[in-house]
Amino acid sequence: MTLPEMFQPYEKLVEIEILGQKVNVPENNSLLRGFQFLDTESISYGDFCWNGDCLNCQVWLRNGEKEKAVIACRTTAQEGMSIVRLAPDIDLDIDVSDNG
Repeated sequence: MTLPEMFQPYEKLVEIEILGQKVNVPENNSLLRGFQFLDTESISYGDFCWNGDCLNCQVWLRNGEKEKAVIACRTTAQEGMSIVRLAPDIDLDIDVSDNG
């Protein structure tokens, strides 16, 4: 399958955790692009500005005992990230069994 040019170039997928589910997303891409990789239609047609102005893509990352809110369109996906909460506008329909 050829991926659309919407993704930044990447050589591998990195594993992150979304609400307790481990998934693989492209390295060198924002979390929001990673979500789009997982659920292209839902994210592509979602109400996102893609530049950080709307806050509709806000997620909360867990780092140890602390949680930190970040904007998914401006945060690069990194191996081992743990997302513990998603903004209501992020509607991911993912089947992690197909995602390695």
